[in-house]
Amino acid sequence: MFLRMRAEDPADRPPRHAEAGPVHLGPGPEFDLIRRFLAGSAADGARADVRVGPGDDCAVVAGNGIALSTDMSVEGVHFRRDWLAPREIGWRAAAAALSDLAAVAARPIGILVSLAAPAADTGDFAVQVMEGCREAAEHAGGILLGGDLTRSPGPMVIDVTVVGEAPRPVLRSGARHGDEVWVTGELGGSAACIEALLAGKAPAAEARERFARPIPRVREAQWLLGRGLLNAAVDLSDGLAGDACHIAAASGVAVLLVPELLPVHPAARRRARGQMLRLALGGGEDYELCFTAPVGAVEPHAAAFRRTFGIRLSCVGRLGGGDGVWFVDAEGRRTSPGISGWQHFGGDT
Repeated sequence: MFLRMRAEDPADRPPRHAEAGPVHLGPGPEFDLIRRFLAGSAADGARADVRVGPGDDCAVVAGNGIALSTDMSVEGVHFRRDWLAPREIGWRAAAAALSDLAAVAARPIGILVSLAAPAADTGDFAVQVMEGCREAAEHAGGILLGGDLTRSPGPMVIDVTVVGEAPRPVLRSGARHGDEVWVTGELGGSAACIEALLAGKAPAAEARERFARPIPRVREAQWLLGRGLLNAAVDLSDGLAGDACHIAAASGVAVLLVPELLPVHPAARRRARGQMLRLALGGGEDYELCFTAPVGAVEPHAAAFRRTFGIRLSCVGRLGGGDGVWFVDAEGRRTSPGISGWQHFGGDT
C-alpha cells in the first residue's frame, strides 16, 4: 500500500503568529535606524491578536470589529523642541491617536508610526521619539506594529495610526435626550501649561505633566463599557465646548453644561473665572473622555472608578432638546458659553 502525498494548500496552514525577537531587515542606514526603533519592543509572539508584527510589508492583526484612526503631529503646530523632550514628543503623538480608541471604547492592539525626520535627527533624537511612541502604546495595552521612515527637509512630522478591537463601538450618535453628561479627570491643565510656556514662564509641574504625558483613557473607557455606562462618547482633544458639539450634532440633542460642575484642573483654577472657563472648555489636549449615560446610572460606580484609576468622574450637565452646547442655570435658562474648541483652520476663541 502506498501513501499518496498531495501538495500542501497554503489555506490549510494555521496562521503563523509574529515571532518575538530581532526584526530581520536588509542592510542599509535606513534599516539600521528602524532596527534601533524596534529594539526593546514588547514581545508580540504571545499575542493572539497580532499574527504578523514588524519586519514584513504589512502587519496582520485579528479581532472582532477592527477600529482604525490616525493622528498627525507636526513640529511647530503640535509640538516644539524647546518645550518637550524627544520621548515626550513621541508619547504625545501616540497618545493623541490612542485617545481616539478610547472614544469608541476600543481595546488597543497596536500602532503604526510614520516618521518624517530631518537628516540631523536620524540618530538618537529620532530613536527617543519612537521610544516615546512605543511607551505610550504599551502603557495603553498595545504594541508598535510597524510604520514608515522618510527623510524630511523639515519640520519633523509624526503620523500615528492606531489599531484596536471594538466589538461594541460607542458612537457619538448614541446619546439620548435626558442623558447625563460626564467627564473623566480634570480639564484645562494642558492649556494652562501652554499659556505659561507662551508667556515665557515656567508652568506648574502638574500642568506640565498633563501637557507632556497625557493619558488616553482607553482602560477607563473599557471599564465604563463593561458596566453598560456609555451611550455616547468623544475624547477631549479640542476642548469640551468644541468636542461636545460633535455629540450634539450626531445625536440631535443640545448639550447643557453647568459651569459650576466643571472639574477644572488646579493650574487653571488659579485664573479669573472667565479665563478659567476658557482654559477648561476651549484649551484642548486634555484627552479626557466626555460621555453620556442614563440618569442615575453612573453615580453608583463613581467611587469604584476613582479607586481603580485615581481620577474622578464628574457629571457636568445633561442633554436637552435643540442643538449645540449651552450653559444652563438652576432655572433652566440657556446662555451661550461664548467659547469654542481649537480649530486648525480659523483659530481658537
